[in-house]
Amino acid sequence: MKISEIFTSLQGEGKNQGKPCLFIRLSGCNLACRWCDTAYAQEGGTEVSCEAILEQCWRENPRLVCITGGEPLLQKDALLSLLPSLHKRGTIVDIETNGTIAFTDVQPYASVCMDVKCPSSGETSDLSLLRTIRPEDSVKFVVGNREDCEYAHRVMDSYAIAGEIFFSPVYGADYKPLVDYILRNNLPVRFQVQLHKVLGVK
Repeated sequence: MKISEIFTSLQGEGKNQGKPCLFIRLSGCNLACRWCDTAYAQEGGTEVSCEAILEQCWRENPRLVCITGGEPLLQKDALLSLLPSLHKRGTIVDIETNGTIAFTDVQPYASVCMDVKCPSSGETSDLSLLRTIRPEDSVKFVVGNREDCEYAHRVMDSYAIAGEIFFSPVYGADYKPLVDYILRNNLPVRFQVQLHKVLGVK
C-alpha cells in the first residue's frame, strides 16, 4: 500500500471533528482540485505492508482512524485487507473519498465521507454515488463562493442524501456570503471550518 504519511492529530472536520485520531494518508489521486491542500499526496509515497500498518495501529491503539489521501479508494483492494482487522478490533474507521469510485464494499467496515466536488474545484464527482450514502455516512461540499453554494443546493434538491451534510469553506475564503446563503435558504447543513487549521496543527 502506497502511504504518504501516518500521524496522530485531532480530527479537523466531519462528524468526528475534535476527536483524537490516527490518520493514514494514502498516496495517489485521480483528481487535481484547484484548492487542494494535500497536493504532496497526489503522487509518490512509500510502500508499506498492511501488516506493518496494523502493527502501528495496535501500538498506538487509537479509538478513531481516518483513512484519507489523495484518494484512498484507488487502493481499495489493499484497504479491503486492512479494514476487517480494524473493524474486528472495534476501531472506529472513517474513509474520506472524492466521490469518483464506488464505496459500497468498504461500508461494512467504515463510515464514508463523500466530498462532492463543486465548480471552484475544477473537478466533478459521480453524483450517482450519493444514493449509496447511509445515515452513518456523510457528505461534504467544499465551498468557496456563491456558485459553489448554488451547485450544492441543486445537488441536495436532486438527491435524497441519507447522511449528514457539511458545508466546509475553502481555506481563506470569505465566510460571510457562504453563511448568508445557508441561512437565507434554510439549508439542512452544518457549516464547519477546518479545526486543525484554526488550531495550527497537522
